Amino acid sequence: MTQPAPGTSPRTTIKRAPERGVTDRETLYAILDAGLVAHVAVVEDGQPFVVPVGYARLGDDVVFHGSSASRLFKRLAEGQPTCVTVTLLDGLVLARSSFESSMNYRSVMILGTARRLEGDEELAALRAISDHLLPDRWADIRPPAAQELKATMTLSLPLAECSVKVRTGGPEDLEEDLADPVYSRVWAGVVPLVESFGTPEPDDLSRDADVPQYLRRWTRT
Repeated sequence: MTQPAPGTSPRTTIKRAPERGVTDRETLYAILDAGLVAHVAVVEDGQPFVVPVGYARLGDDVVFHGSSASRLFKRLAEGQPTCVTVTLLDGLVLARSSFESSMNYRSVMILGTARRLEGDEELAALRAISDHLLPDRWADIRPPAAQELKATMTLSLPLAECSVKVRTGGPEDLEEDLADPVYSRVWAGVVPLVESFGTPEPDDLSRDADVPQYLRRWTRT
């Protein structure tokens, strides 16, 4: 089934800086595939909470997990509407005024109702999360035991209603700041932000073991 383009529903139409809105799903997928942490909103007794979670994109769904004892995740499994966001920060934009200074970013917002996964669906989602966060690691490690699965709640949220917003480029200074004899001489531009994996640090049992080749290949986009 063809999914609607991002930012095309009344709730996801971008009104603030609409020129930064992106409506192609390939960009949506690319941002979600590059991110590692999502923030999930849930309300408990009238109090909003935002929970950071590891996640993965599985086709046209985002899957994530938490404790089956979590009262917040229970609310989501019961059908409470949620909002899930993923943001990648690419740089700090230094303008000649604080007001025009900004950030370069790629962001996704997803609205909808999650459903709980069980059985083979849950196991496939857990493997997808592992493969997303720890590529090629699943084949080396012990799979989840029955008791561990019982303690885990895995949820799936469809990418049916979402928006994508991206900012790139340099500062957008006011003409008067560019012409000002003092402020025009202030350095302005972009300071890129780059995530990277550090040198692996083995535990005591792994000090004499070779670092797996797949770990050496891990990179950030």
